[in-house]
Amino acid sequence: MTDDLFPGFARGTADTGACRIHYRKGGGGPPLLLLHGYPQSHVMWHRMAPALAERFTVVAADLRGYGDSAKPPGDETHEAYAKRTMAQDQVALMTSLGFEDFAVVGHDRGGRVTHRMCLDHPERVSRAAVLDIVPTRTLFETLGRDVALAYYHWLFLAQPPDLPERLIGADPVWYLDWTMSGRWGTTLDAFDPRALAEYRRCVSNPATVHASCEDYRAAATIDLEHDKADEAARIECPLLVLWGLKGVMVRHYDVAATWREKATNVTGQGIDAGHYLAEERPEETLAALLDFFAT
Repeated sequence: MTDDLFPGFARGTADTGACRIHYRKGGGGPPLLLLHGYPQSHVMWHRMAPALAERFTVVAADLRGYGDSAKPPGDETHEAYAKRTMAQDQVALMTSLGFEDFAVVGHDRGGRVTHRMCLDHPERVSRAAVLDIVPTRTLFETLGRDVALAYYHWLFLAQPPDLPERLIGADPVWYLDWTMSGRWGTTLDAFDPRALAEYRRCVSNPATVHASCEDYRAAATIDLEHDKADEAARIECPLLVLWGLKGVMVRHYDVAATWREKATNVTGQGIDAGHYLAEERPEETLAALLDFFAT
């Protein structure tokens, strides 16, 4: 159990009408939604959530398909794991908690959900931050050899069922450890053993493996369709962009510039970390978030 990683936080489950979403909630003040990345869960925020809760009502949620949220099966449309669908889950969660507008931070996959949320529900999002990503369409349209090799999983997980599910399912814990150990500028010793145990527990569920593959299948198909249809749309709320100075993205992109093409008000900075900013450098990441959301 990871309750000791979130002192003072309560667990909850919200039935959004489309999916059951698991979350933790703590603190007081303006609402702040935290969305995790792959292959993690809401637990990735444990080194920052208690401090954030001193100023905000923090909601750390599991995306559909991950952690202890529901894991609906995918189909050939991949709509169940479109970022539009995943964003709607989280907006419905915040509505169920009584929050009409809120700030949001998304890392990795959670950042892609945040991007779609800002476009689809601009009246709900007051400020947003995305951590160590470039926009999905930007990555696919500029994908070269070096990024494809470093981020091979974008192509591997998006293969048709059940190829990646069967291969990962042969030893899911080994696959998770290998994925998180050095691939993107981070080593396993950066993670709290209790958090790592939670990630291993979740990836051992075949439904989680399938859902995460569907997440990436959606990114390569329906998400691109939605992004193309909204090509002229811009994120209108203030957007903070953070990236790891030891990660993959900064070696191949001007990360802030990619988001200035998608948003009207962008600030950003690098953090001395690999991909997993919130767990590698929680103090620096926290300071950047507090400075931005306190403005």
